[in-house]
Amino acid sequence: MNQKSKKHNLMKKAFTALIVLSALTPVFAQSGGSAALSNAASTLSGYMADLKLLIYAIAAIVGTVGGIRIYNKWTNGDQDINKEIVGWGGACVFLLIVPTFIAAMF
Repeated sequence: MNQKSKKHNLMKKAFTALIVLSALTPVFAQSGGSAALSNAASTLSGYMADLKLLIYAIAAIVGTVGGIRIYNKWTNGDQDINKEIVGWGGACVFLLIVPTFIAAMF
């Protein structure tokens, strides 16, 4: 019984060492990660001006389409245009605020 207990104890220690070794191996593999992240951030920040202009153009198109739809509903006598105004206005405000948050991240 004592021999079996020693063997079981040795297996537990070997299994624990294997788990610790396999947990530490990915840590050593991450040595060049900070350089890659800084390279990606600098590349993305180079596109920020173009991305900002693209989002503003999309906001202008959404605002124009929303304005035309609201005007058509209003001239047709629809009484429920408040939901449309809030929906399209909220979309435009969201699209105008997004570039600020994107610039804050990078």
